[in-house]
Amino acid sequence: MVLVGEYNTLKVVKEVDFGLYLDGGKDEILLPKRYVPQGLKAGDEINVFVYHDNEGRLIATTDKPFASVGEMAMLEVADVTPHGAFLKWGIMKDVFIPVAYMEQRMRKGEKRLVMLVIDAQTGRVTATEKIDQFLTNFDLTVKEGEEVDLLIFQKTDIGYKVIINSKHTGVLHYNEVFKDLETGDRLRGYIKKIRPGNKIDVSPGVKGYGRVMSEEEKVLEVIRNNSGYIPYNDKSDPESIYAFLGMSKKTFKMILGALYKKRLIEFTQTGTKLVE
Repeated sequence: MVLVGEYNTLKVVKEVDFGLYLDGGKDEILLPKRYVPQGLKAGDEINVFVYHDNEGRLIATTDKPFASVGEMAMLEVADVTPHGAFLKWGIMKDVFIPVAYMEQRMRKGEKRLVMLVIDAQTGRVTATEKIDQFLTNFDLTVKEGEEVDLLIFQKTDIGYKVIINSKHTGVLHYNEVFKDLETGDRLRGYIKKIRPGNKIDVSPGVKGYGRVMSEEEKVLEVIRNNSGYIPYNDKSDPESIYAFLGMSKKTFKMILGALYKKRLIEFTQTGTKLVE
């Protein structure tokens, strides 16, 4: 069964002047000539993205859309109509969002965070801003310490509300980050704590010592490139460390401790230098 709005591996049925027809089960699906890789022939299989064209026919493409069904993305408004708006999808066709699926009216040129779903009435891919209905913390699929994908959803009084693995919600507290994040920003992180009621706190980066190991060489390279010395140590303020190295003071201190134990660095009153 072909999944609309998703990638499918389909077999080539026949070749025509304007492309190839692929086996879609009940119906054959056209792969227009512009997307046909050289040498592809009847009997071969190809991975394609399938969607409906403006006439309601299923079309295949090798172009990569900004999001598939079930995924979320910041999409730019291409056009606005009385009934909704069309969002740039990254393929030949824009994706439609009805007014009823908007949080507020859209304006051409702005970007909005949406989720792609299959419309129950038309069977076509549709965008919606009403994302909360697809998220739940009732039955968690993550555990403490697990690495996850984070999507910035909203700003709150205590931090950023984030979407975890496109399934759950959590909070990234302001004291965990040292730069402004915007709705739609993506980052890797980990589950820091699961509190009563399945409320989730997350942190950016990789948990524990593995995070230190991945950053040690970066810090050493920065010191080498600055003539073996940087004017930062474990007493420096967090904002300065983040501005210079792009990491939190907590991570920086862990890295310095690891490098010091290996006798690769030493501390001065004003900074850190390589051991000669």
